[in-house]
Amino acid sequence: MNQPNGFEKIRFSVQSTLDKLFPERQIHLRTNGRVSFIRFTRNIQVALTIIFFGLGAWTTFTSINFIMHDKLLAAKDNQIATSRLAYKSLLSEVSEYQKKFKAITRDLEENHGLMLGLVEQNASLQQSLKSMQAELKNTETERVKVTDARQKLKSQLGSLEEEMRNLTSKNFNLKDNLKTVELDLQSALAARNQALFTGNKMRRKLRDLETRLHDLQKTEEEAVERLSEHTVKNINSMERVIKLSGLKVDKLIRNLSPKKRGMGGPFIEAKLDNLPASRLKKNLVNLDSHLERAAHLRYILTRLPLASPMKSFYINSHFGKRRDPITKRWAMHYGIDLDGPIKSSVYAPAPGIVKFSGWKGKYGRLIVIDHGAGIKTRYGHLRKTLVKKGQKVKFRQKIGLLGNSGRSTGAHLHYEIVYNNKPRDPMKFIRAGRYVLQQQK
Repeated sequence: MNQPNGFEKIRFSVQSTLDKLFPERQIHLRTNGRVSFIRFTRNIQVALTIIFFGLGAWTTFTSINFIMHDKLLAAKDNQIATSRLAYKSLLSEVSEYQKKFKAITRDLEENHGLMLGLVEQNASLQQSLKSMQAELKNTETERVKVTDARQKLKSQLGSLEEEMRNLTSKNFNLKDNLKTVELDLQSALAARNQALFTGNKMRRKLRDLETRLHDLQKTEEEAVERLSEHTVKNINSMERVIKLSGLKVDKLIRNLSPKKRGMGGPFIEAKLDNLPASRLKKNLVNLDSHLERAAHLRYILTRLPLASPMKSFYINSHFGKRRDPITKRWAMHYGIDLDGPIKSSVYAPAPGIVKFSGWKGKYGRLIVIDHGAGIKTRYGHLRKTLVKKGQKVKFRQKIGLLGNSGRSTGAHLHYEIVYNNKPRDPMKFIRAGRYVLQQQK
């Protein structure tokens, strides 16, 4: 005979225990001399016991839930009112920040136009300086010629005087010639004095032009440095916001910039020339690069979903690893679940183009918006979609209503942010938006 295995031993032990606790019972009834009975087997007794304890647990649970229901409702109403006030304040502060940002952009454009005008003035002054230098060279040449003529005249005068000493007899004949030579000498001396006066005047004018050019260059350099410092400060502030969202600034800018053409060769450092505006040109090149980076960052910030998609909500499931609400098994959650009243409005947190709007399997009714720069947002389990594929949406435009469609245990919004087809934590973007508002206080 085969020996019983471990499972059969356990089964026999359980059956014997149940037989001891719930032996078969009979209720005898006597009616008009007739005896009848009701049998209560072991299975019936176990079932009645389970039903009795289940009813007791359900009664206890419903009683506690009824007592705590009012308190929970009051606490949630207070949370909803506080969230609404905070969200309204957030929207007003975002609007003020956008106005200030537009004013700074206008100032930068005006300052850039002023710099271009200063560069043109500098070029005209340099041209005038070159022409004055050419005139000064011509004057020096004429002065040399006058000096040579004077020397020649002196030598002629010496020879004439020698002839006068030797030829006293011809004094009367040479007297007229001597007066003519003296007149020519006086004319040459007058021309030489005039050339010296003109040369000194041109030198003074040249020094004045050089002084004015130096002062103008210094003013331009100071203006460019102030603009550069202001631009760098704005760039640092915008990069701080983007880094808080978890994205890499340089990678975002590379996605926006056109592909560079093939270039190369050995590096040979160029020496700075001695022209007056060489340093200003270098500063303008640096400013232009800063302005270009600031323009890219401003475009990226307009595309980042820094606002929340609902006015009033609370988070009941965060991004990352979690217990699945249906199977209770560990799973990855590539978004956040925002809870709120059913039919609550859902808004676009940034401008973009609708890439999908309709039913999408376990997402239920889904909307996908492409914001550019590789950034997309998804809105799942909606009750109703209010936009169509290919439609352009604006910031804070109403796109759908909160619902319970698809694989869901209750009314909520499943909100995702995807960058280059990789999911990102939406709460980092919302916190980055709150940081922007705190910086404006």
